[in-house]
Amino acid sequence: MSLLERYFEIRQCTERLAAPLAVEDCVVQSMPDVSPTRWHLAHTTWFFETFVLAQASSGYTPFHPAYMHLFNSYYNSVGEQFPRPRRGLLSRPTMAQVLEYRRTIDERMKALARNGPDVLQPLHSVIELGLNHEQQHQELILTDIKHVLSCNPLCPVYQDAIAGTESIPCELGWKQFPEGLYHIGHSGKEFCFDNELPRHRIFIENFEIATRPVNCGEFLKFIEDGGYRRPEFWLSAGWQQVRAVDWQAPLYWSRPNGEWRQFTLSGLRPLDPAQPVCHVSYFEADAFARWAGARLPTEFEWEVASAGLEIQGNFVESGRLHPAPVSENCGGLNQMFGDVWEWTSSSYSAYPGFTPAQNALGEYNGKFMCNQYVLRGGSCATPRSHIRGSYRNFFPPEAQWQFSGIRLCRNQNSGVRRQKPE
Repeated sequence: MSLLERYFEIRQCTERLAAPLAVEDCVVQSMPDVSPTRWHLAHTTWFFETFVLAQASSGYTPFHPAYMHLFNSYYNSVGEQFPRPRRGLLSRPTMAQVLEYRRTIDERMKALARNGPDVLQPLHSVIELGLNHEQQHQELILTDIKHVLSCNPLCPVYQDAIAGTESIPCELGWKQFPEGLYHIGHSGKEFCFDNELPRHRIFIENFEIATRPVNCGEFLKFIEDGGYRRPEFWLSAGWQQVRAVDWQAPLYWSRPNGEWRQFTLSGLRPLDPAQPVCHVSYFEADAFARWAGARLPTEFEWEVASAGLEIQGNFVESGRLHPAPVSENCGGLNQMFGDVWEWTSSSYSAYPGFTPAQNALGEYNGKFMCNQYVLRGGSCATPRSHIRGSYRNFFPPEAQWQFSGIRLCRNQNSGVRRQKPE
């Protein structure tokens, strides 16, 4: 597939994800981290206009001068940005106008490609970055839609649920890995983000990692054992968060009439104990691990464990848009990719020798390396072609709105454990 063909394939996929709400455009804003669907569609278009088209022509005329301000996310080198918490106040441009913007920029990209490989080739790496950036926003469109719909007492449905068979919880097991010197980071010539580089060596002690993510039934036992009321399991900042916002369960869990339910993109559904627990913060993941007598893996342990595994699983292409239980085959490591992003205990920081790009695109990852934690593996809302073993996602420790879950880890021969999720 050519770069231009890939461009149009990804752009069309973005619009398909937005289509169920395109007519009403009802997704505005429910918290500062949420952006309207229209904004995502326009921002990803702004990226190609700003970093590809405008760079290819010294006399480039913007589609609309105000869009350069409205749809700049955080690139200070490019200009001022419209405040993120106020994006929901933007009633204009309308969805129709945003789609016109996308069509126009797509046509300009097509015209640029007709100028020949000598024009397009120097911009190849930027276009590839823009496509991966757009795939990130495909997932954000879904997480933002879910949060906004969850705030509506009518519990609106984004799409009907996919019929499935009865779930049977799979026993949690452990896989051991020996101590040694391992290579970490992206290898090969395929695309990666700059924060996956440079590849480097790191010594890792013996460890064992759980064969599947923590499921809802196991997390429910944590709740029933007073997990949200017992400060001994929580980091100090996490306990402050529990008390400040009165956390009592993962985001989107509720208990009407005494029965636990979970809001999904298919509306309010009964809680399935076999499904991976989802929408938990780093603080909750860490507290659960302590309660279970385990810990979260470092991102390096996670990468070592995933090495050599085929990247397959429940991604956005499945259409499920919700974590799925482990399949009938419970042997080996399950669900390392897809279903839920897995929190690690690693602070998001630069690899040894990391150097951000000198231009505006150097702001893409490097400047966020503070007060965030790394997640690995992708989720049920991540495009399959977007993920790889070295991929580093990152969020602040209180964030719950992402499709984030838990995989336990522990040191080998670590002694008596307080609890065992069963």
